[in-house]
Amino acid sequence: MSDSPSKAEPKSENVAAVLKVFAVIEALVEDKRMGLADLAQRAMTSKTTAHRLLQTMVELGYVEQDPETEKYGLTLKLFSLGARSLTEQTELLRVADQAMGKLSRATGESINLGILDDRDQRVVYIHKYDSAYNLSMKSTLGLRNPLHSTSLGKALLAWRDDEEIRERLSKTELTKRAPRTITDLETLIDVLHATRRQGFAEEVEESEAGVRCMAIPIFNYMGKPVAAMSISFPLFRFDEARRSEYAKLLKDASATASSALGFHGADVAGSEA
Repeated sequence: MSDSPSKAEPKSENVAAVLKVFAVIEALVEDKRMGLADLAQRAMTSKTTAHRLLQTMVELGYVEQDPETEKYGLTLKLFSLGARSLTEQTELLRVADQAMGKLSRATGESINLGILDDRDQRVVYIHKYDSAYNLSMKSTLGLRNPLHSTSLGKALLAWRDDEEIRERLSKTELTKRAPRTITDLETLIDVLHATRRQGFAEEVEESEAGVRCMAIPIFNYMGKPVAAMSISFPLFRFDEARRSEYAKLLKDASATASSALGFHGADVAGSEA
């Protein structure tokens, strides 16, 4: 029993040190070059502690100090690490961009690419084509939206087994965001089953009033949905007579992008369009 406090204390100190290191990194990302006093203030620590952390980061090659101004800045080592970790994402963006460009030209509407963030079970928007129309749906890169109320989220969920779907949805609140948001778990599960059968996802005023979206997943070589593409329409401009055409465009785009990532499985599409 007497050992417990001494074991807990170093762990707490280590966590605090890590938080300070990342506070320094984030400050240098925002302001590029900063002096010791300003960095200590941003990290909410003493200048002595900040200096010790910075010297370690300099020795590891992540930070450099200007000999004239004595200000600190990040080196390219972090960029190098990030670039290496994003190799798969870079390939995804490359193949998705071609498919999205084709969708954009065929529809004139907003085209979005989203991936699933495992940390908080949200869709993160990582690429887009803006609409050719003045009145259109605008999205922001880096935007994060819930899975349950978006066509992208449904597309990312529907091609997983029920156990995984339920586990992921248990970690998020099915909050009402628009007039027709689905907030009942079993209803949502049924919708996801129907989504998989028809081969694409839809949402009508579930995320935003006056907006209708259709989406489809992109699969990697293992058959795992790694992203989803969507077409977003203002509700008044959606042509119901072209719904089957939009669905085919999405399915063709998914097949092209998925094939480029090495997926050679059965067709994603169901029998209904």
